[in-house]
Amino acid sequence: MRSNGKPQARKRYFLMTIIIILGSILIYYTVVTIHARLNTKKIVTSILDSDTIRLRLSDLTPRQLYILLLVEDPEFLHHKGVDLKTPGAGLTTITQALVKLLYFENFKPGIRKLKQTLIARFALDPIVSKEDQLLLFINIFGFRYDTKGFSEASQFYYGKQFTRLNEEEYISIVAMMIGCSTYNIKHNPEANADRSERISKLINGEYVPKKMSDIYYEDTKSAFRVK
Repeated sequence: MRSNGKPQARKRYFLMTIIIILGSILIYYTVVTIHARLNTKKIVTSILDSDTIRLRLSDLTPRQLYILLLVEDPEFLHHKGVDLKTPGAGLTTITQALVKLLYFENFKPGIRKLKQTLIARFALDPIVSKEDQLLLFINIFGFRYDTKGFSEASQFYYGKQFTRLNEEEYISIVAMMIGCSTYNIKHNPEANADRSERISKLINGEYVPKKMSDIYYEDTKSAFRVK
């Protein structure tokens, strides 16, 4: 009885194709990570030495820094660029947010998330100190309408210097960081006030996030979600 070798040949061809595809993906992301590592210091230094830096970490009070980290990245000072387990952390750490701003011209969800995560874990976080990451974050985060950083945001939304913001105003700016259009202070004040109130409950210990994706601090579905 003769065996048909065609099915086995097809199987070998299929497996070889899969191996080649996976190998190509591995090589691509290895090159991406190496390229990021080689350029990170230059990218970061060029910004830190420019007039883009309008605020220093010392311009934030300890409480303001506590609020920012609690909302945006609770384990920022302890993780290595990526956090996949902390309740309330969401899918994007401060380090990953910086990767979006520094390495992508037009970041879109999907496969780019893998590239973002690898650069955060193996390039940005190992090379740039936590202090410099925070310094970059508070100065280059985009609040829409060509407004970048907390200094410009405080002027644009409240017409005052950052150091003159009261806690309620500061929290309202932090509230926008999850979705600058959805929670915009000027155009969606009700949504911003709702999220600000939830953040205040988080700060005061009245609410404890249940899981990593619990970034809206709620037990029921909110009316104000990022679309």
